[in-house]
Amino acid sequence: MQLATIDVLVVVAYAIFIFALAQWVSRDKAGAGPKSTTDYFLASKNLPWWAIGASLIAANISAEQIVGMSGSGYAIGLAIASYEWMAALTLLIVGKFFLPIFLRNEIYTMPQFLERRYGPSIRTLMALFWLALYVFVNLTSIIWLGSIAVTKVAGVDQNIALVVLGAFALLYQLKGGLKAVALTDIVQVTLLVLGGLIIAYLTLGELGQGAGLVAGFARLTRELPDHFEMILSRDNPHYMDLPGLSVLIGGMWIANLSYWGFNQYIIQRALAAKSLAEAQKGVLFASFLKLLMPIIIVLPGIAAVVLAPGLAKPDEAYPTMMRLLPTGLLGLVFAALVAAIIASTASKINSIATIFTLDVWAKFKRRASAAEDGAVDDARLVLVGRVAAMVATVIAILTARPLVGSSEQAFQFIQEFTGFFTPGITVIFLLGLFWKRANEAGAIIAAVASVLLSWGFKLLLPGLPFMDRMGLVFLIALALAVGASLVTPRRDDRDTIVTGDVRYATSAAFNVGALALVLILVALYATFW
Repeated sequence: MQLATIDVLVVVAYAIFIFALAQWVSRDKAGAGPKSTTDYFLASKNLPWWAIGASLIAANISAEQIVGMSGSGYAIGLAIASYEWMAALTLLIVGKFFLPIFLRNEIYTMPQFLERRYGPSIRTLMALFWLALYVFVNLTSIIWLGSIAVTKVAGVDQNIALVVLGAFALLYQLKGGLKAVALTDIVQVTLLVLGGLIIAYLTLGELGQGAGLVAGFARLTRELPDHFEMILSRDNPHYMDLPGLSVLIGGMWIANLSYWGFNQYIIQRALAAKSLAEAQKGVLFASFLKLLMPIIIVLPGIAAVVLAPGLAKPDEAYPTMMRLLPTGLLGLVFAALVAAIIASTASKINSIATIFTLDVWAKFKRRASAAEDGAVDDARLVLVGRVAAMVATVIAILTARPLVGSSEQAFQFIQEFTGFFTPGITVIFLLGLFWKRANEAGAIIAAVASVLLSWGFKLLLPGLPFMDRMGLVFLIALALAVGASLVTPRRDDRDTIVTGDVRYATSAAFNVGALALVLILVALYATFW
């Protein structure tokens, strides 16, 4: 596939526009002085709901997800959409039950919450863990897989694509921090959704052979009935990936709660809201956007089974469907793909800078302890954040090929290894939020047990689906954390998280929207069960 001149011009115009917009929203207000840590890392705690919702989706949807989930649609079918639709439900829970506590206690990072709830040791341990994970797994995978997508579509040398993507994402958010990322993400998400809908429209039109989109969709369901089963049976070859009812009532909840509720990379947008009500409207907006994602990502992959059978790899499905696009539209959809890459990369870079600056550097610098009292210290912290962002990006660019590109199986192993921590993280935060008796001993035991049990079950029960294993490990780690907390003394002096006056009541608009979303999900699962 080659981009025509008009396609290249569209992509260049997008790049110039989004960079200029980021610099414009990052400008310092007259007489406001240099940016404070709140300005840079939490967008002055003034994000509106539409920026929060769009930024949540932009941070989540990357080239890895677009190409990979479309490939899963090609191989497995609509069942892979559960990752999107169950995430929509998870976001409602985060908005109603988690955000009231985080915002009431003015939390700005997840490690900070752990220290205020349990003690300093677990804050440092988890901050270092998340930094390593974000730099060496998440950031490297986003820019590496993004560079592959750019190379396949545009024919650009992959090394050049790798450097350009990383450098552009770094530079466009370097000045403004989270504000530059979040306030431009509405443009990124609009382009992403528009590009995906165009591909879905053209693929269904091609399938309908002039009879319309409905006829195209009907043809898909008629010719590929096995690709429209949401809950897979045990005899399905992909049962190990999506083990039946566990998708609805099992381990997927553990992964989703950890990702959407306790992941700095994601939750940072909601923590920067101008108010709790605004944050809740933002996650509700993101939930409805999540309902759309299977249409713009999974559906083209399923369509490729009919339109391009016999692909060498499922991940070729989305780039192959892009070939249906006429000149000009190809540039627009390619710009949407680049937008997804840039938005996710910039979000990850900003979160790395936030955790390093506020949870590692500031903690070990005595002068940083007065950051809230003096503009000089704030300026120093912002400078440290910018340097951390640059260093993290350079490291990711240099290590992407040896860590991710050298062996696909090694990357899959790293992803699964990361999942070994997920049950423990979910236990630690859920107990920290809702059970005052939980203490640091219980939290540390949950983290250690999560890793050891995951390894043990992987070796002893190789036939146990990964999702089921996460659910089982979560239950055992939860029991161990509760037991350890009950038999060890409680340190009330360490717990400064206030929950007694937190109200979980939500607005009528949130309640109506949440009910509508739940009814839509029930209808979708009932239709495609």
